[in-house]
Amino acid sequence: MMNIKTFALIAFLLCLTGCSGLRFVIDTIPAVNRLTETTVLEDKGASSSAKIALIDFTGLISDAKKRGLISPGENPVSRFVESLRKAADDKNTKAIVIRINSPGGTVTASDLLYREILYFKEESKKPVVILMADIAASGGFYMSCAGDEVIAHPTTITGSIGVIMQTFNFSEGMRKIGIKADAITSGPNKAVGSPFEPMPTEHRALLQELVDEFYAEFVAIVKKSKPNLSPADLKWVTDGRVVTGRRAVEIGLVDSVGDLRDAFAAAKRRANLSKAKLIKYHRNTEHVGSAYARKPQADPQVNLLQLNINAGSMFDQTGFYYLWDPTVW
Repeated sequence: MMNIKTFALIAFLLCLTGCSGLRFVIDTIPAVNRLTETTVLEDKGASSSAKIALIDFTGLISDAKKRGLISPGENPVSRFVESLRKAADDKNTKAIVIRINSPGGTVTASDLLYREILYFKEESKKPVVILMADIAASGGFYMSCAGDEVIAHPTTITGSIGVIMQTFNFSEGMRKIGIKADAITSGPNKAVGSPFEPMPTEHRALLQELVDEFYAEFVAIVKKSKPNLSPADLKWVTDGRVVTGRRAVEIGLVDSVGDLRDAFAAAKRRANLSKAKLIKYHRNTEHVGSAYARKPQADPQVNLLQLNINAGSMFDQTGFYYLWDPTVW
């Protein structure tokens, strides 16, 4: 019998659906909700043994669970790696298309995804085509450097090659209301970046060294993966600016301009397939009506406000970022 707490929760959810137009579905699902697949595009006469997997990465690159309305969403890094593993284990999946729609994220999570793509290529011997969507900037561009071929929409925003560590300092405001920080530390550099005291020059220098180190690694990866990029173009395109997909192709930052069908064709070509099916991975609870379907807990349309909507505020995580999102700062 339904207890009063369960009844109250259902009533609350029904009220939400009436106000928002959303609907909640109560259904039985497997205890282990593994990824399944749906064909979203296929060539006439294509065999089930010739598949290309479409794997999306949308939103902030962060190795943490996303926020949900009722419960935490999935960890996007874990979901992505699970998809790679499924594609690697399926002998009928001959190549993958990774569609990136991200302004970047943390330095470590971006590097993790980059390395996981390299591991996938090395272990499975399957080609990887990258498709840049609305935004593939900073950490989103970083992970794209692991692909065998990169295609961007002409309107894609990409680039933003650089590192940022945003700090905040409240010491002046605290001083005006008579509050003074008095931290007890084990060493002179233990409180580096503290928002409660003015930042000394030597502390700023230490943080700048770290930023410079991460930036040098980013630039090295760009140089390695983009052999057609001239030294002159490398200099200005790695100063943190963003460019369109069309401009990125002109200078060799991206291989070609195209769309999902072009990426599908490129993957077939690299896998020596004349015909294939394009499949998309999803949970049993997620409806996939086309190749453009988004999972329910995915971020809204990626734009300059994205990080403040569903991926979580940048205030939740301090650290170093390969990230482009001017509205946060």
